[in-house]
Amino acid sequence: MSTMHTVKVDGEARYDICIGPNLLGDSALLSHALRGRHALIVSDGNVAPLYADRVEATLRAARPTLTIACFVIPPGEQEKTLARFCEALDALAKLCATRDAAVIALGGGVVGDLAGFAAACWMRGIDVVQLPTTLLAMVDSSVGGKTAVDLPAGKNLVGAFHPPRAVIADTTTLRTLPERELRAGLAEVVKYGAIFDAEFLTWLEHHADALLAGDDAALSEAIARSCQYKAEVVSRDPYEHGERALLNFGHTFGHAIEAAQGYAGAGSAALNHGEAVAVGMVLAARLSAALGLAHASDTHRLQALLQRLGLPTVIPAGLEPEALLDRMRLDKKAEAHGLRFVLWERAGLAKIVSGVPDERVLDVLRGR
Repeated sequence: MSTMHTVKVDGEARYDICIGPNLLGDSALLSHALRGRHALIVSDGNVAPLYADRVEATLRAARPTLTIACFVIPPGEQEKTLARFCEALDALAKLCATRDAAVIALGGGVVGDLAGFAAACWMRGIDVVQLPTTLLAMVDSSVGGKTAVDLPAGKNLVGAFHPPRAVIADTTTLRTLPERELRAGLAEVVKYGAIFDAEFLTWLEHHADALLAGDDAALSEAIARSCQYKAEVVSRDPYEHGERALLNFGHTFGHAIEAAQGYAGAGSAALNHGEAVAVGMVLAARLSAALGLAHASDTHRLQALLQRLGLPTVIPAGLEPEALLDRMRLDKKAEAHGLRFVLWERAGLAKIVSGVPDERVLDVLRGR
C-alpha cells in the first residue's frame, strides 16, 4: 500500500497538503475537510467527466446528508473571467450555501483560481478545498492561497489571497494528464531544486525516468518535496512582500516568451507555461553567469536535466531579442531603474537582483 505524504503549511492560515494515489476515493480524508452541509464542486469540461462523480460519491459515503452541486466550466485559460466568476456565485446562491459551506476545486490552475476567488467572496469568505489534477497545480497554484480571474487588460488582475482549508493531491489523476502537460509540470518541480536545494536537483537527476513514466512513488515524493519548499516560503511571506518572489525564477524570461507567442492553447506549437519557464530558467542561469554571480557549469547541469525531462531550453525561432526585452519592461517585476530578475549564485541558492542593464539581458537573449 502506498504511503500518503502530508505537508503542513503554517503561518496565519494552517492547513495540510495530502499527496498520494487514490485519495479521491478516501471518504474520511475528503469529508474531514468539510465543516458544513453544503459543497459546490467546481471543475471543467475535461476533468469533470473523469472525476466529479467519484468525488461526489466519496463525499456522500461519509456524509449522506451533505447537499452537493456541481458547476462545470469549459476548459481553458480564456474561461477564467468575471463572467464565469459570477456564474460560480450564482451556483452557490442556488445551493443556498451557508457560511460554513465549502467550494471544492477539482482541476488545474484555472479551476483552482476561479473556485478559490468565488470562495473568497461568497459571504466574505467560505472554505475552499483544492483537489488539483495537474502536476503544475499540485506543486504550485493550489498552494499559497493566490486566487484570481483575468481581465482583457491582463492575467490575474482581479483576485484575493484566500488560503485553502486543505489541499488533496491524488497522483493517480496524473495518469490522464497528457505527457506534454506532465513534462511542463516537472519544470516547476525543477525550479524548487534550482532555487532552494541542489540535493533535490540530484534526486531529480536520479529519478527522471521514473517521473516521466508516471511512477506513483516518485511523483508523490517530488510533489511532497516541492510543496514543502513552497509551504515554508508561503508561511513566512504569505502576501509576497519579500522572499516569495524567489518562486519567480525563470518567469520574467518565460512570461515574455509566452506573451510574444500569444498564450497559445493546448495542441499549439507555441510553448505552454511550464515549457516557457524551462527556457526562462536556463536564460536566468546564463544571465547569472554573465554577471559573474554563478559558474557556467551550473547552467549546463540545469539545461541537461531539463532536456532529459523532455523540456525545451532555447528560445523558439522567430522571437526577436529586442521584442522580448520590451515585454520584460512591462513585467510587474520591473522597476524604474532597471529590470529585476531572480537569479542564482549557484544551484540551490537564488537571489533577487535589481537594476540589471538591458545590454546584459540582450546579450543572453542573443545567445552570446
